[in-house]
Amino acid sequence: MPRSDDPNDPRGLIQESFRIDGIDLGQCRTVFLDWALGHGAPYDDALVALLARYADQPEDHPMKATLRAALAKPPATGRRGGRAARVTD
Repeated sequence: MPRSDDPNDPRGLIQESFRIDGIDLGQCRTVFLDWALGHGAPYDDALVALLARYADQPEDHPMKATLRAALAKPPATGRRGGRAARVTD
């Protein structure tokens, strides 16, 4: 497995994803999941640093889209599941 001198990507997973020709969005999401599980939360600062490190890569690269999507916060839906959704106070 490749190694990296970047503390935000010590196993070099993100780095390698930018080197793979023809990598698609699904593959980038898989790589990201492996990275995130190894990194631990919170990782917003690491994502910002990785996007800055790979700023020279094409804007339409699927790993850049994956990193940006990970930074985006999901919308608050207000939904509650299970018993909490059925019981009113």
